[in-house]
Amino acid sequence: MSAESASAIQRNQVDLLDFIDWSGVECLNQSTSHSVANALKQGYREDDGLNLESDADEQLLLYIPFLQVIKLHSIVIKGPEEEGPKTVKLFSNKEHMGFSNVNDFPASDTLDLSPENLKGKPVVLKYVKFQNVRSLTIFIEDNQSGAELTKVQKIVLCGTTVETTDMKGLKKIEDGH
Repeated sequence: MSAESASAIQRNQVDLLDFIDWSGVECLNQSTSHSVANALKQGYREDDGLNLESDADEQLLLYIPFLQVIKLHSIVIKGPEEEGPKTVKLFSNKEHMGFSNVNDFPASDTLDLSPENLKGKPVVLKYVKFQNVRSLTIFIEDNQSGAELTKVQKIVLCGTTVETTDMKGLKKIEDGH
């Protein structure tokens, strides 16, 4: 894909924050004083002093349901240089996953986050794998330095809602030829 078409796609993407079903958001192995809201919620995630932090070891498992079907284009995962996430596996529409069965399923996409990604550079996903997403499970397997704790400062999900595709508009263009 050329850089031109990639940037054209990105112009149509929105922050999917408003489409998250907050009542269903879960995070396994989060520290009680550094919860998932610090990385996901508006206002909290803009404060670099707040973060999501793992508890017993470096792994985190987040489950994020959406209020409507979305198409996920890219993800931003911001974190500190040492304790920031390294290997991140994304699963589309997989419910009830735990640490015991997370490796039983093939990931929709696996990310190897670079220091540039941790500073806020978006990771473009395998778009075909995230076309009709009702929920997203994010498995943070390890961190940059192998530290005991993983810290996530910000998670931004970029994409579109499926309902925003204007089929009538597509039909009119077709009729015009």
